[in-house]
Amino acid sequence: MKTIIENANWSIPSLIENKNYKFNKKKILTSLPEKFIDEAIQSISKWETYAPTPLCKLNKLNDELGFKEIYYKDEDKRFNLKSFKALGGAFAVNKIADEKNNVTVATATAGNHGRSVAWGAQRLDLKCKIFISEFVSETRAEAMRNLDADVIRVRGNYDASLRECIKQSKQNNWEIVQDVSWEGYKEVPKLIMAGYTIMIKEIIDQIKDSSFTHVFLQAGVGGMAAAMIAGFAKFSNNIPKFIIVEPQNANCVFESIANNKPTTVDIINETIMGGMSCGDVSTVAWEILKDTTNYSLTITDDEISTVVAMLAEAKLSNKKIIAGECAVPGIIALIGLFKNKEYFNKLNLNSDSRILLFGCEGLTDAAMYKKLLDDGLKKI
Repeated sequence: MKTIIENANWSIPSLIENKNYKFNKKKILTSLPEKFIDEAIQSISKWETYAPTPLCKLNKLNDELGFKEIYYKDEDKRFNLKSFKALGGAFAVNKIADEKNNVTVATATAGNHGRSVAWGAQRLDLKCKIFISEFVSETRAEAMRNLDADVIRVRGNYDASLRECIKQSKQNNWEIVQDVSWEGYKEVPKLIMAGYTIMIKEIIDQIKDSSFTHVFLQAGVGGMAAAMIAGFAKFSNNIPKFIIVEPQNANCVFESIANNKPTTVDIINETIMGGMSCGDVSTVAWEILKDTTNYSLTITDDEISTVVAMLAEAKLSNKKIIAGECAVPGIIALIGLFKNKEYFNKLNLNSDSRILLFGCEGLTDAAMYKKLLDDGLKKI
């Protein structure tokens, strides 16, 4: 393990402090209304097969890094969809179906959000249209077809698939269930984010002590990250430092914080972390993230496979953990900070630090997971 930490490329290409940080609980819970959070938790907790996902301690990693504790929320165990996204899209579909009869729902996705929407539609016997980019694997596409969704592949990246979803939905009067917001489209993304907040309630219920010092949050469009911060605002009296982690080539939250306004990133080189490959921050998420993010940093794809393999081989914890490519950025960021003493000290990381990481997906793409695992095993 020590050899891996010393020799692998645990680099952090960029880190920025948010000079506009100001944690205002009331403002956060206005951006993501408490009534949405309450309704989401009440609804989801009654779904068949619902159970809180595990909160694991990464004991072996912590022995190496020397913090007080490192916790990892394992979303591989979330329903049969193996991703936190199961919480949001399906809840939003439920809400739409309660208000409108015989609707067709539509969304653009890199995979996990689409599965949640398709699953929610299947449960309610609704038609579902899923738009995916040319970079989404056929394994993920087939998983959504298996949930009775009509999958439409679009030339270009995620943003191109979203544009096509919006265009066809307007033409056909389909209900868009999207986890990114724009002008005139904000309520559904808020419902989706409200579904995610149950993760924070579970965490606080699981350990009875929410005094985390640092919380690492993956960001694509920013919905999960903003929802987790809203969860802390609602359920915890302790407010930790929030650190956003993004791919180097898809860092729209980083650039938005740097420019103090929503900033579009032109994604030229696709990241392995497909679910985080987003060029625009959600406007709803931005209303929370712009004030409550302490730091934002980027990582490369270099050690994704390494960490996938380390988790699978129980190198970081006392138990084996199955983690997809978007589950491991927090671990990579934490090791990268440990290796960079300037950044490490800047974030005030030390032996008293209690770290929370989100393993936001598990085995959601069997072919991708096998490739990453095989590549990673060669490194460790």
